[in-house]
Amino acid sequence: MAPDRTLGEALSDGVLVLDGGLSHQLEAQGCALSDALWSARLLADAPEQIAAAHTAYVRAGAQVLITASYQATFEGFARRGLGRRETAELLRRSVALARAAGEGKAWVAASVGPYGAMLADGSEYRGRYGLSVRELVAFHRPRVEALAAAGPDVLALETVPDAVEAEALLRAAEGCGVPVWLSYTVTGGRTRAGQGLAEAFAVAAGNAQVAAVGVNCCAPAEAAGAVATAVAVTGRPAVVYPNSGERWDAEARGWRGAPGYGPAAAPALAAGWAAAGARLIGGCCRVGPETVAALAAAAGLAPKAGGRGKMPGRG
Repeated sequence: MAPDRTLGEALSDGVLVLDGGLSHQLEAQGCALSDALWSARLLADAPEQIAAAHTAYVRAGAQVLITASYQATFEGFARRGLGRRETAELLRRSVALARAAGEGKAWVAASVGPYGAMLADGSEYRGRYGLSVRELVAFHRPRVEALAAAGPDVLALETVPDAVEAEALLRAAEGCGVPVWLSYTVTGGRTRAGQGLAEAFAVAAGNAQVAAVGVNCCAPAEAAGAVATAVAVTGRPAVVYPNSGERWDAEARGWRGAPGYGPAAAPALAAGWAAAGARLIGGCCRVGPETVAALAAAAGLAPKAGGRGKMPGRG
């Protein structure tokens, strides 16, 4: 059961709290995620673990749940011997699991990760795959169609490293009947591929299908400037869900550095992002239910009720 209002209608009232890192909670539950399919493997092997992770975030106060389809692709599952029909069913399952966990109180964002996520070699933090927009559209379109058919509230075109891929993702989503948000991963005030953020966000300007534009899986210090630029360039609400501030080491397959986005720091940071125009605020890698609960408390939400509060500074 979906909430009784569209996501767009809810965004007009104030800030919605996103969930945190799905993989973070799955690891806390004891799940091994070293497989190339990452959390997507559990769609086939242990869907009950994904359901439990979603439920943990709902209990923490999340109003929007992002599905376990980030690294779920036809190509990736084909390497595991699954056919297209079986993979399409797993993509549908990702939406159904989040919908059931939300119990009518949370919106569902179907995750569409970048091409680099399928490669499982850290390419989503570099971009520049050497593929054309047309080739990237051909890669993304079948998955977009399968996820859209499952009835999510929005497609999360997320962790996008390159404006070229952003253009391809938006084209792939054309006519699917579901709104989208576009979220880049950034560093040093630029996309991972090196484009300026104004140029990157301009890809979404004037696109009526785009509900929000912003950043995720970046250092929290990058978020404020990106939010301001996203809103200024597109006129759309911003979406922002940084990681903990630690850095992913693709070779060692581990996180390095100290966290800077946790329960103590997140509410104050989020208030600034909300003041700059962010309407979807949460966390990405290494951000767990404790941080989401802190965000929800700052927004004046009662976690068990899934209320519709506003972040401080939004009047």
